Amino acid sequence: MTSAHYRRIVLKLSGEALSGKQGYGIEPKVIQSIAAQVKEVAEMGIEIAIVVGGGNIWRGKIGSEMGMDRATADYMGMLATVMNSLALQDSLEKIGIPTRVQSSIEMRQVAEPYIRRKAIRHLEKKRVVIFAAGTGNPYFSTDTTAALRAAEVEAEVILMAKNNVDGVYSDDPKINKDARKYDSLSFMDMLNEGLGVMDSTASSLCMDNDIPLIVFSITEEGNIKKVVQGDELGTIIRGK
Repeated sequence: MTSAHYRRIVLKLSGEALSGKQGYGIEPKVIQSIAAQVKEVAEMGIEIAIVVGGGNIWRGKIGSEMGMDRATADYMGMLATVMNSLALQDSLEKIGIPTRVQSSIEMRQVAEPYIRRKAIRHLEKKRVVIFAAGTGNPYFSTDTTAALRAAEVEAEVILMAKNNVDGVYSDDPKINKDARKYDSLSFMDMLNEGLGVMDSTASSLCMDNDIPLIVFSITEEGNIKKVVQGDELGTIIRGK
C-alpha cells in the first residue's frame, strides 16, 4: 500500500453523480470516469465498499408526494439503486476490478444477498463490494445505509462524492455567492445549522461509531485518490 491514510473505506455516490449534466439516467462517460477513479484507489491496496443512491432513476420522496404509499415508493427507490449498482459493477469489471454486488433485497439472479461476514471476506480479498437496495427497509436513506454498512464492515471513513459541489457550504453557493465553505465541522454543528449533508439518522450512526465523513467533488479526475492519500479536499466532518 502506498501513502494511503485509510485501509478500508466506504464510498457514497448519489444517483445524480452517475447522471452527469443530463440530470437523469446513467451517463456512460461519467460512470466510466468514476470506475477509473475507483481502480486507481483499488490498485493502492485499499479495500473499497460502495453505496450508490437511486435518485437519477427514482426518488421515494417524489412518489410519496404524488400520493403513492411511502413504503412502496421507497422500495421502488431501492430497486433503482440495484440498477445503478449493476451498471457500476459492469464498468469496474470491464477495467479489471473484481466486484461483487450485495443486495439487501434478495434477488439471487443478479446479486448476492447482503451478508456481513461475506462482505468483509470480499474486501479482504481486495474485491470492490457494492451495497445495493439500501438497508432493505423503507423510510431509511442511502446515507443511512452508508453509515450502517461502514460501521458493520469496520470502515475507517465515509467518502461522500458530490457531482455539483466541492464541500459543505453555509448556504447554496450557486445562489449565494457569499456562502462560506467549511474545511471541517462536527456532526452536531452540521445538524444544528441544518446544512443538509446527510440525514440525522446517518449522522447519529457516524457519531456513535466514530466514523468521519469527507464531502468532496468527484467531477475532477483523481479526487478519490487524493482524498485517500490525505489531501485536504472538500470538508471533513467528525466527532460531536
